[in-house]
Amino acid sequence: MILDRLSQAGRYAPLHARFAQAFAFLSRTDLRQLPLAKYEIDGDRVYAMISRSPGRVRQQAQLEAHRKYIDVQLVLEGVDQMGWKGLADCRQAAGPYDAAKDVELFLDAADAWIDVGPGAFAIFYPDDAHAPLVGQGELYKVVVKVAV
Repeated sequence: MILDRLSQAGRYAPLHARFAQAFAFLSRTDLRQLPLAKYEIDGDRVYAMISRSPGRVRQQAQLEAHRKYIDVQLVLEGVDQMGWKGLADCRQAAGPYDAAKDVELFLDAADAWIDVGPGAFAIFYPDDAHAPLVGQGELYKVVVKVAV
């Protein structure tokens, strides 16, 4: 997992061939004017989802992990208190992996909670189980999916 400010995104482009595309989208000056929707950046290799969702309490948030995609989650408004646990330490699957949705859910408790505020992003690799959308009020964010 990586946590940083969008202003520092350039340092992470070398970590993956498609991160430059992801961060170029997240750096768009009109990002807040775009409708809530899914945006293809590079077909199914890189795409973004802009959403507004009500925050939930930690007890309602399940850890999730992905096998096909890396998540780059940028918070635009609100504070998303994202939970994290190393996938290798997750022991309580909530069900089987859903290949169509590229998600596996876990009942384990997060090992850490990180406040991610406006202008900050978190990168979750396939070995990072994470519990997003925890917080008060509405959370406005962009999640870019980058194929592994």
